[in-house]
Amino acid sequence: MTLGIKLNYQFCARTDQGRVRSNNEDAVIADASAQLAVLADGMGGYNAGEVASGMATGLIHDQMTQWLAQAGAHAAPTEVRKALEDCVERANHAIFDASLSHPQYSGMGTTVVAGIFLGDRLILGHIGDSRCYCLRRGVLRQITRDHSWLQEQVDAGILTPQEAAISGQRNLVTRALGVESAVLVEINEFLVEPQDLFVMCSDGLTDMVEDDQIQALALVQEPLEDKAAHLIEAANARGGRDNISVLLVQAGTIERKRGLMSRFLRAD
Repeated sequence: MTLGIKLNYQFCARTDQGRVRSNNEDAVIADASAQLAVLADGMGGYNAGEVASGMATGLIHDQMTQWLAQAGAHAAPTEVRKALEDCVERANHAIFDASLSHPQYSGMGTTVVAGIFLGDRLILGHIGDSRCYCLRRGVLRQITRDHSWLQEQVDAGILTPQEAAISGQRNLVTRALGVESAVLVEINEFLVEPQDLFVMCSDGLTDMVEDDQIQALALVQEPLEDKAAHLIEAANARGGRDNISVLLVQAGTIERKRGLMSRFLRAD
């Protein structure tokens, strides 16, 4: 008798001010109990970006965990997608309304990437240029597509990926949470395999560290906390021009509980 398996997950989140910025406008939440990860990179004058990213991560986390608790463990991926879309929409309204109500927050906004790990599925939503990568069998692949001016130029064939990588316009996002009264979140579903490592990050990492270097650091066999620290150290070693956030999620495997009969039979 072959035992089925289900995936379990380890979570680790770290954020760093970097070497240049006077404050940290990134925010991260990793909730292992809800199997939920949220990362945001705020923008705006004074501390407005910090407010926007904090609101985004806090609201999405609180509302999604409440929904997941009510929906139970057997919620369908389509239902989770809709719930995530609704949570992001409510967060957008809250940030936008705050920017209108408080002059010091005028124009604030944030990127966001949020993942819910549901059995062997990842429901992943994102807005802006904060990214999620998947390291699978030694190969790192970006599984989000930047909502940025540069990505649009590449998609249109105006710039090559190599030209985009050295452009001075790397931080112009075309979509952000809280900037307008409505926003379109991109949500995708991915099949997770045992031992997959997911790397969510702000552009403070990807602007400083090339994908092949991220892959090399992600491949090192060490605890997630050390891996996240070394990724941040690499960005700071190259200048640390922005806040740097890294959220790692490691998929593993655990055996499902044996049934009574299989325990008696000691079947394999």
